[in-house]
Amino acid sequence: MVFGYQLPSLTTIICGVFVAYVIQSTWTLGQLFIPPDCPNPAQCLHPLIAHNPKLQLLAFTSQKQMPEYASDLRLVHRVQQFDYETEQESSVVVPVPKRVRNNGTLYLHLFLTSRGVDPEDWGSVVNDELSVYAFAYLTQYHVPDATTFNLLGEDKKDTKASSQSQRPVTHFQSLVVFNVLTDAVSLPKKEMPYDIGHGLRLDHKGRYLPVLHVDRLSARLRDLVELKPSSIEANLTLRYAPISYGKLRLWMQFEGALTPMAKLGFTPRDLDEVKGIFSDTNLYFLFITFLVAALHMLFDFLAFKNDISFWRSRKTMAGISTSSVAWRAVSQIIIFLYLMDENTSMLVLVPAGIGGIIELWKVTKAFHIKFEGWCPRFHTSRTSAETATQELDSQGFKYLSFLLYPLVAGGAVYSLMYTPHKSWYSWVINSLVNGVYAFGFLFMLPQLFINYKLKSVAHLPWKAFMYKAFNTFIDDLFAFIITMPTAHRVACFRDDVVFLIYLVQRWLYPVDKTRVNEFGESWEEQQKSKKE
Repeated sequence: MVFGYQLPSLTTIICGVFVAYVIQSTWTLGQLFIPPDCPNPAQCLHPLIAHNPKLQLLAFTSQKQMPEYASDLRLVHRVQQFDYETEQESSVVVPVPKRVRNNGTLYLHLFLTSRGVDPEDWGSVVNDELSVYAFAYLTQYHVPDATTFNLLGEDKKDTKASSQSQRPVTHFQSLVVFNVLTDAVSLPKKEMPYDIGHGLRLDHKGRYLPVLHVDRLSARLRDLVELKPSSIEANLTLRYAPISYGKLRLWMQFEGALTPMAKLGFTPRDLDEVKGIFSDTNLYFLFITFLVAALHMLFDFLAFKNDISFWRSRKTMAGISTSSVAWRAVSQIIIFLYLMDENTSMLVLVPAGIGGIIELWKVTKAFHIKFEGWCPRFHTSRTSAETATQELDSQGFKYLSFLLYPLVAGGAVYSLMYTPHKSWYSWVINSLVNGVYAFGFLFMLPQLFINYKLKSVAHLPWKAFMYKAFNTFIDDLFAFIITMPTAHRVACFRDDVVFLIYLVQRWLYPVDKTRVNEFGESWEEQQKSKKE
């Protein structure tokens, strides 16, 4: 007997690759938390931190990244009895030199030294046996946030000044977070992790000194303060927290990944969103976020795949609201333009752009548009089922227009009179997107009306719908993690209601397997012919 062999489907292959990716990523991250074995103490470096050394903290500012003389530095903070086992926070007033105010650069130099070291003696600070060092950037070139103004009452001079301010200027980093590795981990000399080992310093007994680390993931754009010519001093918050071996290595890996991302074209705002995922979430919640993000990518791909497959094979628009298809395309384009105007993260912008392209392609299928070269050709011939659907669609959209247009127009007028905007273009986009976000669920009413009249939902792409439904609930989680406009965040929860209504209709109108389709066949007959 010969058994036929059926190749796995694309969905099965993608799911298999996804599971392998999750397992491999989990294993790789888990390895960071496991200290290397050190069976022979003579071949290992042991930590000085295990002997509870008495240390002090010194913080200097300088306009040079590698200061050579004491005159290049200014002492701004000192803690003589630094408790590295306890979280703490200090407020420091930092003098800002004139050169820094004129688009210069300022650095923060942190030292852990013996308590007896005099900070005024630069040589003793550098040459102290227990001295360890780390530095941080206190300034950064950044474009100020766009100013908003009332379009009906703003002076033209102020408008011109606000447009000229959109160039990079020096900003002060008002928060610096640093850590000390407090786990007493012995490290083998031959198999030492590079991320920790490359910066180790040893004392005269061969013990490695405390690892001082500046948390660059916590250097967020929201903590930047614009330095004006009159800014003589700035307020700096120094925040300290002890860190474990695994978390330190994980943070170093993440920080190392930011540089390649910047070279690939990610903007500072995009990198800031990535930093926020790491620095603003609990470590356990972070791993859940990684898993959820991977699921989101999987469901996005499967939803796009099934959506495209459904519309490619669709020969008739019977039972499908063409007006809803058109409005979804227009809405997606408006949302994409709005997200661009708000400088939203690429993590949100790219999926919105891909979704808009797919929705435009659906319009060509729904309205039977075919391209001959660059010229579109409309085919107006319809079947009787399509004509009946179009009548129901027109009826549902008529009722919708009575409610939708006045609300959108009223919201636009109110926004123009009482809400500040960056420009007239921004007002137009904001008015349109507010209508999409606030009343977007109304665009689904024609399709829901058609489903109600036909007492059927069999004509809808249910596989794509279910993948989108899963992603909608995942978006609810990302709405609290990734920075996005409030209206876009609210829309994530609004979509939950839309999918629940579709699920109710699917329950109310089960598929009749004995009903004949447009090809004169029923589901039961198709299954019977396959068995034969």
